Amino acid sequence: MSAVPALVVAGPGTNRDRDLSLALELAGADPTIVLASELAENPDLLDEARLVAVAGGFSYGDALGAGRMLALDLNVGVGDRLREFVATGRPVIGICNGFQVLTRTKLLPGALGHNAHGRFECRWVVLDPKPSSRCLWTKGIEQPIHCPIAHGEGRYVHPDPEALAEAGQIALTYRSTNPNGSVADIAGVCNADGNVLGLMPHPENFVVGRQHPHFSNGGGLDHLGLQLFRNGVAAAAEM
Repeated sequence: MSAVPALVVAGPGTNRDRDLSLALELAGADPTIVLASELAENPDLLDEARLVAVAGGFSYGDALGAGRMLALDLNVGVGDRLREFVATGRPVIGICNGFQVLTRTKLLPGALGHNAHGRFECRWVVLDPKPSSRCLWTKGIEQPIHCPIAHGEGRYVHPDPEALAEAGQIALTYRSTNPNGSVADIAGVCNADGNVLGLMPHPENFVVGRQHPHFSNGGGLDHLGLQLFRNGVAAAAEM
């Protein structure tokens, strides 16, 4: 099978684009990192891609709110084209700042606010994939996913989390410890069709064993985030 063409969308201040690109490459994709401004100048790049990933970091230094400026870039530059891309069923993922962008572009429900305790969080967490979710990215993943978080505005808010659960749109929840006060311990959600996923934690930072802080003791080796990306790439290959 030939590698799946993928776009990794970045902006000024993004700092996880190379990590995300590596994760997609290990999963079988052929990723290209592109600035949102470049995508606006050449929206036909979306026609050539089978998967879009919006990288994490602190785009525009979180000016005016995390993800707001990058979301504006995408909405103004390629908003309609991106919505068409999503409507075809092709996979889209937004991680951390990328999740904030996807909620601000209304490709995902809810919003992200400041952490409940008012502090920046940087630690490893454990995520539980929800079997009831429609999300193609988490489909069939039965083991918890270990990965780090690094955010100050990661508290997921939604007026009706029960409705989200009933619709199968809660993809991932925090296990044991909710680091930011997200409603219903939600770490990641998908759209109604299940092809768009947003999450605050960084699975792209645990795709090989040596990335785990307890690697030397054999820690976390069964809980790689790579399967999530394999699912997305496999779905894209069928498009």
